[in-house]
Amino acid sequence: MYNNILLSVDGSEHSLRATQEAIKIASLVDKCMIEVVVVVDFSQSKSEVLHSQGKEELEMSRGKKLLPIEEKLKSSNLSYELKILRGEPGPTIIDYANKGNFQLVVVGSRGLNSLQEMVLGSVSHKVAKRVQCPVLIVK
Repeated sequence: MYNNILLSVDGSEHSLRATQEAIKIASLVDKCMIEVVVVVDFSQSKSEVLHSQGKEELEMSRGKKLLPIEEKLKSSNLSYELKILRGEPGPTIIDYANKGNFQLVVVGSRGLNSLQEMVLGSVSHKVAKRVQCPVLIVK
């Protein structure tokens, strides 16, 4: 079974559902670890920095997006670790997943990018094509 799961989230509804599925899978195995990654996109972070009142407000707004995900993980009593990565989401997740010792990657089918709402998200599509372990895309 899966002992080490990488869960990629961005605070969207799809990533919340992906979290729920990762919890279901992880609860089937003793000592399963879920590593939650959030990728701060350079193109979005510039805008966030310019429109925030300071570093504290910026961290607080990012934390609010992830609060429901962290609450679900805490209530599940599973081991998890949260990591913040920086870069373009698709390639960053792929690189991190392929360098890590993950047996499964779980990602939502679409993220927060409104331009890509009509089709399978470009991040999840890239991850599914290029990650070297099984990938679960949750819609």
